[in-house]
Amino acid sequence: MSITVQPATLGRFDDVATMIGPKRPDANVCWCLSHRLDSRTNRELAGPARGEYVRDLCARDVAPGVLAYDGDEVVGWAAVAPRAGLPFERSPRFPQVDDLPVWSVWCLRVRPGRRGRGYSLPLLEGAAAYAVDRGAPAVEGYPVDNAGAKVDLTMAFVGTRGLFERAGFTKVADTGSVAGGFPRVLMRR
Repeated sequence: MSITVQPATLGRFDDVATMIGPKRPDANVCWCLSHRLDSRTNRELAGPARGEYVRDLCARDVAPGVLAYDGDEVVGWAAVAPRAGLPFERSPRFPQVDDLPVWSVWCLRVRPGRRGRGYSLPLLEGAAAYAVDRGAPAVEGYPVDNAGAKVDLTMAFVGTRGLFERAGFTKVADTGSVAGGFPRVLMRR
């Protein structure tokens, strides 16, 4: 297994669409925007406009996330960005533990058919490395604290405490959020 992690740039937009886009272009799926945008903007973007918004994000100097590749095949996506520009910054459910301009990793997705092969850890490590390379003094995430219990796949995108610990993150706070019936914790590296 030869895993590489690359920024989700405009030149890799087709791989971004493979990882987080819908099968039908007119579908109103997340496109990993639900936790990036305020709720009003998220509701207003519909169908193909969601993909175009992500395409525009990929054209910016700071990519909206990273992609994991096994050889030439895209196998994973992680959303990572400065917390200051995300709804997490204003949410009372996700505490700010200090004044550092941290970056957040909030979505980890491994391609169906490729799960269970060990892609999540290098994907998370690659997202954290990208943030640090772009100047982040710290990186945080908000995974579930599932104590090893199985997490429903629809909510697994937030990651697990165990995965974040294996990537060198430490729990620094509880949150007021729950996903898939499990409390979410604030982890930082």
